[in-house]
Amino acid sequence: MHIPFAASERSTIGIEWELALVDQDSGDLRQVAQTVLDAVAPADGGEHPHIKQELLLNTVEVVSGVCHTVREATDDLGRSIEQLRGVIDPLRVELMCAGTHPFARWTQQKVTDKERYATLIDRTQWWGRQMLIYGVHVHVGIEDRDKVLPISRAMLTHYGHFLALSASSPFWGGQDTGYASNRALMFQQLPTAGLPFQFDHWHELEQYVDDMMHTGVIDHFDEIRWDIRPSPKFGTLEMRICDGIPSMSELASIAALTHCLVEHHSRELDAGRELPSIPSWFVQENKWRAARYGMDAILILDREAREELVTDDLERLLVQLEPVAEDLACAEELQGIREIMRAGGASYQRQRAVAAQNGGELDAVVAALVEEMRVGHPVLDRT
Repeated sequence: MHIPFAASERSTIGIEWELALVDQDSGDLRQVAQTVLDAVAPADGGEHPHIKQELLLNTVEVVSGVCHTVREATDDLGRSIEQLRGVIDPLRVELMCAGTHPFARWTQQKVTDKERYATLIDRTQWWGRQMLIYGVHVHVGIEDRDKVLPISRAMLTHYGHFLALSASSPFWGGQDTGYASNRALMFQQLPTAGLPFQFDHWHELEQYVDDMMHTGVIDHFDEIRWDIRPSPKFGTLEMRICDGIPSMSELASIAALTHCLVEHHSRELDAGRELPSIPSWFVQENKWRAARYGMDAILILDREAREELVTDDLERLLVQLEPVAEDLACAEELQGIREIMRAGGASYQRQRAVAAQNGGELDAVVAALVEEMRVGHPVLDRT
């Protein structure tokens, strides 16, 4: 099988943001996605270019265009959200984003009436029906196919950093799971989801896809749902690690970190230097540590098994990436990573704090997440 990799301008960026539709009064999920999508559809009856359908009727996805800066991408998303609010405000529906809804029940959710979704649920059954989860995908353009797999392997060395920063799913079905990101461990139960194989050569990826299609595991490349994957049709590397991110400022910061790291590794390849990588068993352990402990995770950094607290390694990484951030015009957004670390913490920490302040009532957590989406940044003072 030959898998062509589309021509893509180097270090262009695109963002996909999955958003929950919640009732203004109860905070529970509302099954109104089709109503919303119909209302924003173009007059010719086609699909909105930036507001998309998802698996469940409680979800819409906003996507940016192909952009050159993080600011350009988030401005794109902001325009789509403004358009959505014109439709959902009269319905008394709010937008919310987190890796999971704190108390909604998966048994009460409705699946979008599309054949591909029905096929997915038919195959995956109990696990598929439980996919009441939300994530963020960041695409970064790579101009040379030969760079894709080395950069993908290098990005795996930062897996735990992205998951810890974005972790926003401590609650599931009304209970505290004890994890910072319950979503990350749930999603990997689906076939072809989870950590990618660390292929050295493109033909190995082609052989894998050929095998998966020949044996009926997948029908299309997009059914490979790895946490990091090449996107051949766009000519990008797609980072799919992150939990749903509650606010625009946090989204911009984590997108900037993604943007800078991919470009940094691309420059290292240009200079003839070997990119970092770590064994798959260390990546798997880092995923679990970040999902469990979030910003308190001690991550394995390299093949020599050196370990460091994720926040300490992030500080080093931010200094290293400063020149790249200047070149990509996202220095301000990248500095927001420090705000996540030093202020109210990641979303899972803020959610638990709100729950504690409200006697464990999770509708207060939903209200806090809705507010953060509305104002565009974490809300730290709730006194």
